[in-house]
Amino acid sequence: MKRLFLSLVILLAVSFTASAQIHPVGQDAIDMADQFVSNYDSLLNSYLITKYSSTSRRHRANINTDYAFDQIPDSVIARRLASLHTVIPMTFNQEVRAHIRLYLNRMRNRLDVMLSLSEYYSPLFEEALSRYDVPEELKYLTIVESAMNPQATSRVGAAGLWQFMYTTGKNYGLEVNSIIDERRDAYKSSDAAAHYLHDLYRVFGDWHLAIAAYNCGPGNVNKAIARSGGKQNFWQIYPYLPRETRGYVPAFIAATYIMNYYPEHGLHPKRVVIPLRTDTVMVERNMTFAHVSKYIGIDMEELRALNPQYRVDYIPGQNGSYPLCLPTNKMNDLIEHAEEIFRASEDSLSSQPVVVVPAEDHRTITPKHSKRDRHSSGSSYHKVRRGETLSSIAAKHGTTVRNIKKLNNLRSDRIRYGQRLKVK
Repeated sequence: MKRLFLSLVILLAVSFTASAQIHPVGQDAIDMADQFVSNYDSLLNSYLITKYSSTSRRHRANINTDYAFDQIPDSVIARRLASLHTVIPMTFNQEVRAHIRLYLNRMRNRLDVMLSLSEYYSPLFEEALSRYDVPEELKYLTIVESAMNPQATSRVGAAGLWQFMYTTGKNYGLEVNSIIDERRDAYKSSDAAAHYLHDLYRVFGDWHLAIAAYNCGPGNVNKAIARSGGKQNFWQIYPYLPRETRGYVPAFIAATYIMNYYPEHGLHPKRVVIPLRTDTVMVERNMTFAHVSKYIGIDMEELRALNPQYRVDYIPGQNGSYPLCLPTNKMNDLIEHAEEIFRASEDSLSSQPVVVVPAEDHRTITPKHSKRDRHSSGSSYHKVRRGETLSSIAAKHGTTVRNIKKLNNLRSDRIRYGQRLKVK
């Protein structure tokens, strides 16, 4: 009964808006499609797509897609949209039709990767959306936002599959700094996006408005509502929204349509076989990609592709618990060599940077070594000065941070002024 009621609501929404007077598709839609193409083309250069798409022939269209689409009556497109099992009304009007046509044109040579990535990411998206009781069809927002490219970055600084801005990402628990950008973490960003969409729906009580607010912020949607005289329907506040947002909801509906009805338009994609068998472990000690690559025999580019949230090929495990995603067949190698990887990573991270003397300064600079206390055992000691670190002390005495910590039974890198450390 509930499903029947939802279907009736959707059909009523379609019939109400099918003849609505909406502005023709304009530059905003073209800009959005161009951004999709840009994100997609960037995705094509990623390791996984470069490696696996070469094994697949491109999909083919049996007919002239644009011409054939123009011959399809509005009633057919409206009926197809209404037939989708969605909670969000798949409204049909001329704006939506124009976006479908535009995306059919732009996506028809890109469906191979879109469909394959959908298989790869959909279980993760659906799980996150379900956790917050958010409609499953919102997984298609990632097509509009980023062309499913976790490395996508917009001209205004939004990043990742769900295109979080810095502040919004931080507000929803995503760590963003010079080492980590969790907006590019598929799992964490999906959880944050589902949470954000859930909160937006609680504010507006309408999924179209919640989607619009996801794009331009709740403040801009509230302004549009006020300028419209208090109307609470996306299509009624449409003229008062920012230009990009006017095309955002139609683009979402268009992407949903294409991902479900591409065979009806003569498209027969050959899917790219992207390996789906991966596992994730939580790392609680510092780890560098270079040593993971060396000890378990995995390509650095593949490591980066599977873990796009790490900006500098380094997992700062000592500061918390962080995920490392690997192909399933590499997990035993990681377990076997974990201690070697940790030790090698720690030693490499404790190396003292090289200080370059300016070219005009021709003086010879000799490091000033601290006075060493020598005992009959041959051991050497160092008294900590202001501003010194374990790394700088290790460099002065030709040893490593790990060795100093071991000699002095130190559990962390913290030292204090005046402390006497054994260095040899």
